[in-house]
Amino acid sequence: MDSDGTQDARGTHASPVPRPAGPPEVPAMPPRPPRAPAMPPLPDGSAFLTWLRAPRPDAAPGVWRFGHRPRPAEEPEEIPTRQLLSGALIAFLVGWLIWSLLQNGYLGTWWWVPFDLIVPDAWRGGDSDLGETGTFIVYQGYELLVALAIMIGAARLGRWGEVWRRFVTPRFRRPEAQEIRTTPEDDPAQWNELRTAGAADAAERLAAEARSGLMRDVDHARILRAWQGVRTGRHSLATFSGAVLKDGAAACLHPSGERDLPARLARHDLVTGQVRLGTTVDDARNPYAYRGTGLALGPDLLGTSLVAVGPAGSGKTGTVVRPLAESLCLHALAGRAAVVVVGAAGAGLGPADAYDVVVRIGNQESEYDLDLYGGATDPDEAAAVLAEALVGDLADPHPGSDSRRSTTVLAQLLGPFRAVHGRFPSVPELRQLLDGAPGPFAALRQGLQEAGQESLLRELDARERQMGQPGDVGGVLGDRVALLDRPAFAGFFDTSGQSRPFTLKALDHPVRVRIDLPQRGHADASKMLARLVLAQFTASVAVREDRSLFACLLLDDATGVVTPEAVRGIQRLRSGNAGVVLTLRTLDDVARPLRGPLLGATGCRMALSGLTPWDGQDFAEVWGKEWTEARDVTDRQIIAETPAGKAVHMLRRVITGKAPTARAVTVRQVERERWSASELAHGVPAGHAVLSLTDVKGEHAPPLLVDLRS
Repeated sequence: MDSDGTQDARGTHASPVPRPAGPPEVPAMPPRPPRAPAMPPLPDGSAFLTWLRAPRPDAAPGVWRFGHRPRPAEEPEEIPTRQLLSGALIAFLVGWLIWSLLQNGYLGTWWWVPFDLIVPDAWRGGDSDLGETGTFIVYQGYELLVALAIMIGAARLGRWGEVWRRFVTPRFRRPEAQEIRTTPEDDPAQWNELRTAGAADAAERLAAEARSGLMRDVDHARILRAWQGVRTGRHSLATFSGAVLKDGAAACLHPSGERDLPARLARHDLVTGQVRLGTTVDDARNPYAYRGTGLALGPDLLGTSLVAVGPAGSGKTGTVVRPLAESLCLHALAGRAAVVVVGAAGAGLGPADAYDVVVRIGNQESEYDLDLYGGATDPDEAAAVLAEALVGDLADPHPGSDSRRSTTVLAQLLGPFRAVHGRFPSVPELRQLLDGAPGPFAALRQGLQEAGQESLLRELDARERQMGQPGDVGGVLGDRVALLDRPAFAGFFDTSGQSRPFTLKALDHPVRVRIDLPQRGHADASKMLARLVLAQFTASVAVREDRSLFACLLLDDATGVVTPEAVRGIQRLRSGNAGVVLTLRTLDDVARPLRGPLLGATGCRMALSGLTPWDGQDFAEVWGKEWTEARDVTDRQIIAETPAGKAVHMLRRVITGKAPTARAVTVRQVERERWSASELAHGVPAGHAVLSLTDVKGEHAPPLLVDLRS
């Protein structure tokens, strides 16, 4: 079950990572022994069973479904507190007054008529058959019924039930208490689908593991993923049942042997695939159905990609990227996802033990290298990806532009070099070729002549003719490659087979990757490498064999990364069950013609606190307008025409200090921005964000004000 994390089909184990096809190969290292579980097993499975059986009703996009209590779509008309309490008190006093008047005979004795008609004569009087005590009880019982009827009427008029629900019930309610009622037929802990399919022994083993506390949420998600492989025909029922009977909850392990992360900081629910980021604020600008609910993201939303914009310190890394990276790593352990996290070294993207591969570019102690050509074997494909990384930010950002000239120049060099040497050039070799060094060119020409590669000789001749001519981009490419040909990167991007390069072709498997960029002192090189990873990611996910595996790239600080080709690549990710998460300090880091296309290409858009009005204007435009009800209140002075009226108005002005006025209210429908640029710049509190969502099915959630700290 390669795509389900049950075996290492392409060397995606914790140590041997996928390498580009072609010689020379690096000998595979022995796999890392599995680490002990991050949490010791519970004495019983009560906590796990409670979590598994918790209600998760269907909800709107972005709602944290674990234990969610749906709310009406529209806000019910709520009586103001002062009016509600005063009405309840007045109703009580009126009921008490009526009862007092009845008791003291001020309203006559008509209310005793039903008693006289129903109660037998033998029950009345002191010498009745019931005796004095019985007679007293009968009379008092009737009076009690009348008093109860009066109080019921007063309670309905005074809305006592609403007072109880609003002010008394919340004091005794336990928000976290969930009454879970399940039957054996719908109990997820019984694995009834396996029993129906004929794997009763496996289902019983899993149920016993859950009851004994040996199963975790990752185990449950991983085994469900493996079972999906059985249902789709990728794996046999006998193989699945044998693995479960042998290993129980530890069956179908991820190639790393891990069953959980070393630590968790966010709240996760692997049944729905969500990670909770915060709470939707109880604010009038939020739809009523969202107010006070948890805000969560999952692959169904990340599949449309996310862009988050906010200044330094607004919480992009800690409250957005880190929880999402943690969630996707859990999905990878469950065999559901492949994740690549890119950021500056020390950015707080999670411990190294939470990843299978950690590439520390510029750190000589790094165990892994980055494949400069993305595992490509075709020179044209490798040239297109590399050109995007080197000069993609220099391409004309207007629609319809491309970097075909740069791609052609690189292809004219990569093709001949690979034909002669059986590999692509290293960074120093590529720099020499772009600079037109005579020695490498002569060696290439001789090798091509000996191999009889006439077509590639023509490519090399064309490159030589173009060098030095006005408009030749070879010099620009050489200058960009020189940023990587530095002593700090010596030994990296090696193509001779002496290092262990990681290639994004490995996204066919549930792999967890973190790439640390050397931003200190190498800012331009870091931007170039970030563009390289994004270009390789969009190219790799488009040709994956198993698209049921969700692939996601998290790019912390995408400054200088958004290019015309990158925007086009992001637009194609949804169809490949993939997405990207980009964070920016400001939209000014993106070329003006690309800001609208970027916000249009991503289905989820987040504006964090501290945004500038210029950035807020771009978000306000993409979120559009909505029809809303506007109330115009005007006060006009009342002019008295009679002497008595003038006297009353004079007295009122002396008492209140204001002239008598009449208020007129005009209600009309107007079209206004959902969030204006000024509100986004000045009305979003610290630690909050405004977030709009779109899932892969096309369902939308309007911009929501979210507290990322709760």
